[in-house]
Amino acid sequence: MASKDRILRQKEETRSNILEAAYAIVKEDGWQGLSMRKIADKIEYTAPIIYEYFSNKEAILNELTGKGFIKLAKELQEARDKFEKPEEQLEAMWMAYWDFAFTDTEMYQVMFGVQMNCCSDRCSAAEAPYKLFTAVIGEIMKNSNPTDEVIKQKYFTFFSVIHGLIAINIINKSEIMETINNQILKDAIGGIIKSIQ
Repeated sequence: MASKDRILRQKEETRSNILEAAYAIVKEDGWQGLSMRKIADKIEYTAPIIYEYFSNKEAILNELTGKGFIKLAKELQEARDKFEKPEEQLEAMWMAYWDFAFTDTEMYQVMFGVQMNCCSDRCSAAEAPYKLFTAVIGEIMKNSNPTDEVIKQKYFTFFSVIHGLIAINIINKSEIMETINNQILKDAIGGIIKSIQ
């Protein structure tokens, strides 16, 4: 039994090493620079070994996407838990979302398809951030007894504005934008929160 456990640990370690190598390559060369051959070279394996763990590059992208959504959900929960009032929670969560996008830009790009094709398979972990946001939005709107559809619409209002601003900043980096981004972001979040209260 001990040898089976060891083999499983080794397989999981190899899988983890492949993902870490892939992400390191992306940090250096961008998503377009990622290939199975480069991953194999980086961890000093042959390409066929990589294919034993991942059928293709898209499978690696899907796995990284899932890990990105798990990390984002954790950061959103931490931001939410710092505040009692739902309005403050929501602002803190969107600010954490913003920070995630620029702290881990490459991950954000693959998760949301900014300057690249995002993974075609929807990963289940993508639901966690959505559920965190909609729970707080529902709490803010509870006096008006909103339907799930209305809460979803308000979420996508936030998402459209904030994701749009993030995408603009990733694609067109500008010193002028950097100086006014925080105020634009706070104005957008504050305006939408006021509209749903």
